[in-house]
Amino acid sequence: MTDLRTALATQLSGRTCLVGIGNTERGDDAFGVRLAEVLRDRGYPDVCVAGMSPERWVEQMRHGFSTVLLLDAVRMGQAAGTAVLLDAAQLAIRYPQVSTHTLSLGTLARLVEAEGPRVLLLGVEPDTLNGSALSASVRTTLHALADVLMDVLGVNVLSTGGRS
Repeated sequence: MTDLRTALATQLSGRTCLVGIGNTERGDDAFGVRLAEVLRDRGYPDVCVAGMSPERWVEQMRHGFSTVLLLDAVRMGQAAGTAVLLDAAQLAIRYPQVSTHTLSLGTLARLVEAEGPRVLLLGVEPDTLNGSALSASVRTTLHALADVLMDVLGVNVLSTGGRS
């Protein structure tokens, strides 16, 4: 988690929009939504709980932000709960148009970046896509990432003079 904390601290600059993506009825696919909800509830102001329709939030993501951080469960072939940080170019290669979302993560990233903000994905390897609860491994990662993000974004709030 230390390397991920460093990567997030380096990559998240300026005003950052957090976008929670996923289906809350499909187990660990709810990761992005649940993480976004936790961060919103902890007081982070720039959160979009996009659910299964992140494309509906593209216009909001495009304006006023330096960085957009997509939060989602993604298959990477790693152990359940493993987190990864990818940029838009990596998203386009790993997640082309074939997707459970209306738009793939790669296409969504390209649409948002066309208007200025850089796009990153904080993804977590799911364990199960069954049921309505997160698996223990993904839940543990979610809480650790919430702490890391609040710490990293809190530093950015101070260094950028605040957020609106």
